[in-house]
Amino acid sequence: MIFNIIILFFTAIVAFWVSAICGGGASLILIPILNLLIPSSVVPFSLTVGTFTSSVTRISAFKKHIKWEIFFWFVPFSIPAVLLGAWFITYINPNYLQLVVALFLIANTPDLLTSKGNKENNQRKYPKYVLIIIGFLAGFISGITGAIGLLFNRFYLRFGLKKEEIIATRAANEVFLHLIKLIIYISIGLYSNMALWLGLAIALATIISSYSVQYILPYLSEFLFKKIGYGAMVLSGIILLMSTSNKIIYEDKMHFSTTSTHHKRESIISWRDTEVILEFTFGDGFEVERSIKPDELPVYLQEKYHELENQYDHIHLEKVFAFRKKTQYEFYCYKNGQLTKYEI
Repeated sequence: MIFNIIILFFTAIVAFWVSAICGGGASLILIPILNLLIPSSVVPFSLTVGTFTSSVTRISAFKKHIKWEIFFWFVPFSIPAVLLGAWFITYINPNYLQLVVALFLIANTPDLLTSKGNKENNQRKYPKYVLIIIGFLAGFISGITGAIGLLFNRFYLRFGLKKEEIIATRAANEVFLHLIKLIIYISIGLYSNMALWLGLAIALATIISSYSVQYILPYLSEFLFKKIGYGAMVLSGIILLMSTSNKIIYEDKMHFSTTSTHHKRESIISWRDTEVILEFTFGDGFEVERSIKPDELPVYLQEKYHELENQYDHIHLEKVFAFRKKTQYEFYCYKNGQLTKYEI
């Protein structure tokens, strides 16, 4: 265990160097190690102890570079949003939000590929009122997913801040979010003694990292610093897209299949307990069929369903949508292995 903590400590130093330069990404490095040491449910607590300490020490190390104008536009809207996000976590599947985040990160590819000359000519700064939207979204997404990391790095780069100003201002904006998350984790019991000790090990590593990174930054030009930031966003987006897609396919039991004959081609998309069928016939064109439950039928068809229910062993219902046609319902009625189909 002591050896693992030592490995975690030195890895955390490197991870937060990367985080300072790339604008995030420390969690991608540390989460696999923490998962080996503690239950996954308390990993966010350990990470947040580290990220909170990292923000505090970066503020201390780079305080003269903080852009307070951005801070005062950002923070007042991010704090209530993180509470709202923490409340919404019981209603929103984080996997789908992460999928959107992944696509947003990948959308930074053009900025990564733009040459230095074109970047200086074409890049426009965002107006200050956009900071209200950024602050709210940063807090909301952080409350749901537990991290904001690289997601909003693009906006800091677009505000014309120098590398030291980005590190300092990000830290000032995010320190309150990390503090609120710590309070939430403790209040709902998502912590343990081991998670605390590992979090303190990460915290000590972030202190060393935050002060030592000052000696690395002078070797990076402003252009290279931004390129690294955009590159980290795109790479993280690709990794997040792949991992989240696989998780959604597995957890929601997604499946895709196709069948075809001389007169008809049919594609079936299964998601959770729902099937959507895309059907093309040469005579009728495209149709979309969706499996439904009896209570989704119109009232007059519910009466028909209850009549048939007494006559058959099982009835499968589908709602059929076709272009420029009235919506139809199909009753697939089974009895003794025989199928009788009704189209209404």
